[in-house]
Amino acid sequence: MNLVVQGPALAEGDLEALSLLVKPQAVRRLAPHACRLVRAMKNEGVGALCEARRIDHAWMEDGRRFADLKLLAMDMDSTLITIECIDELGGLAGKGAEVAAITEQAMRGEIADYRESLRRRLALLAGQPETALEEVYREKLRLSPGAEALVAACKAHGVKLLLVTGGFAFFSERLKARLGIDYTISNTLEVKDGRLTGRLVGEVVDADAKAAKFRAVMKDLNASRNQTVAIGDGANDLKMMREAGTSVAFRAKPVVRAQAGCALDWSGLDAVVNLFE
Repeated sequence: MNLVVQGPALAEGDLEALSLLVKPQAVRRLAPHACRLVRAMKNEGVGALCEARRIDHAWMEDGRRFADLKLLAMDMDSTLITIECIDELGGLAGKGAEVAAITEQAMRGEIADYRESLRRRLALLAGQPETALEEVYREKLRLSPGAEALVAACKAHGVKLLLVTGGFAFFSERLKARLGIDYTISNTLEVKDGRLTGRLVGEVVDADAKAAKFRAVMKDLNASRNQTVAIGDGANDLKMMREAGTSVAFRAKPVVRAQAGCALDWSGLDAVVNLFE
């Protein structure tokens, strides 16, 4: 196995300490703050050392190449972008604390029924002007660190991009056009007389819908499981992440970190590229 370590805090002393633990055949620099320890021996001390030194680490099979991937899927809110759009809309409605509290519970997996958590949050937005959506997009929405570099790498290697979200099409479709994303799935807010009704149009995109879309695109691309990556941060991403050959928890809740193949807590999204050869 190869051990990939990366993060802004990674220093030469860290590489020396890790090398003593895993005895790699070679240490290869991937970027200023990223290295691959080639054919390293697994050691239970790696996780604790990396956690203490704020280093992201991942065990990867030898020969896994980024260029061999066919599909990379990622969640939108708090993954591709730094915000939860529904929380920002709640803030504009003067109900930010109530909406954010429900979002946090859902992300941690404490509300088993995502549809119920979404229904409760949407109800708090009823009556807000449709212009609030544009205000959030223009004033609040920012891409996560490394997002553009990851997208560029996918395009350079012909890897198709899927954006999956229980959030809203108003934002996902703009991001699709802006970044050249190939596929999206999202919820559509109902608007009447220029105001949000607090309801959705059509079927709800939940964890099952995310996973189903991932499988459908994977089939469309004739991709094997090993040719896919899924990135997420909340409990409703887990079903999709289990479908992928490589699952990445990005700045994620503990329940997601515990079940993902690897976690990126301190690196940007572009660190996904470094996982592969």
